[in-house]
Amino acid sequence: MNNIRTIVLPLVCIVAFGNLKASDRVKVGADVLLEQHFDIIQGKRIGLVTNQSAVLADGLHLADALYENKKTILVALFGPEHGIRGDAPDGRSVQHGRDSKTGLPVYSLYGKTSKPTDDMLKDIDILIFDVQDVGVRFYTFESTLSMAMEAAAEHGIPFVVLDRPNPIRGTWIEGFVRLDSLTSFVGLHPTPIAHGMTVGELATMFNEEGWLKNGTRANLTVVRMKGWRRSMWFDESGLTWIKPSPNMATLKTAVVYPGTCLIEGTNLSEGRGTERPFEFLGAPFANGTKWADALNSQKLPGVVFKSVTFTPQDIPNVANNPKHRGMVCEGIALEVVDRNIFEPVRTAVYVLSEAKKLFGEDFEWRTASIDRLAGTPVLRRSIDAGEPPQKIVEGWTTEVERFSKMRKKYLLYP
Repeated sequence: MNNIRTIVLPLVCIVAFGNLKASDRVKVGADVLLEQHFDIIQGKRIGLVTNQSAVLADGLHLADALYENKKTILVALFGPEHGIRGDAPDGRSVQHGRDSKTGLPVYSLYGKTSKPTDDMLKDIDILIFDVQDVGVRFYTFESTLSMAMEAAAEHGIPFVVLDRPNPIRGTWIEGFVRLDSLTSFVGLHPTPIAHGMTVGELATMFNEEGWLKNGTRANLTVVRMKGWRRSMWFDESGLTWIKPSPNMATLKTAVVYPGTCLIEGTNLSEGRGTERPFEFLGAPFANGTKWADALNSQKLPGVVFKSVTFTPQDIPNVANNPKHRGMVCEGIALEVVDRNIFEPVRTAVYVLSEAKKLFGEDFEWRTASIDRLAGTPVLRRSIDAGEPPQKIVEGWTTEVERFSKMRKKYLLYP
């Protein structure tokens, strides 16, 4: 099954890039598949790993388009975290069921099962992945991608990735590379926190680096986008933002998420249960004014901090029992004033370091969680030891440089 290069290259080399204006709409892999490579799926029994983000240029969901097309046979749907429709709160197990629109079986890949089983794949000729990612290692869709690829490889089923943009650009790489000892569903492979790759590029890397179980390789096809460039932010693509998960409300959320998701590994609120998840951070014991002042004095690039008061609440299908629910929290709001120079993971190191200093014993780590998210215990231990934040940040420089060199051969876009 080690034939990805002969399969991918004919598909990706035909895409020509001109001097596109930022307002021109990017054509995602799903549209390119239906318009130019329909032969890949014609007459095939299809399994589709997807969620609400798999929308075509005409507004139709890919699942509906495949189901209604008389030349394809959509057999089953597979849902990542948050389910097919994206309405299950973060972390909640999703059950198998039936799709309300097509009546097709829906298999959950987040819960008791994270990898398609023999029974799920028995009637499938080809398995397709079309899910909008956010470009961050601990976003679980990347683990679902890998495990679905792995299952397809083990069953001799061709695997097709329909590429979509990395919304925070395909150039930004930041954060510690995950240690092998901390392999988990929020860190399945050894990449930095922000890797600067699309799902198609990740799939190629997972496959060619032998990162699938037992070094197996999938019969992989990546259907590239048209018109996407690495320097693009999502709002420069002409595409409509559809929340890829309940708390990924806007592109602004995605911009800060690579850093502020680390707050999940503490007893501070990461803003779930508010109108600005991952932008509001705080706790009942926090002093937002002192915290904001201490951070603003650091003059971190592209961001300012404002003191804020908020009260986390349950939000149906978005936040279930968020930290400090119903309690008034003081804290900070991150206001990104120049996203092109903002460094989200570096910023989070300063945020955590100042919180540790200011709040003393009230501040607590959720040790297993912070180490899994950071990909290493170094972050937690260094902050506990009082090391300067900049020294901690410099600790991932060599890792990022090594990863950057390795990833070059898997990049599919200029």
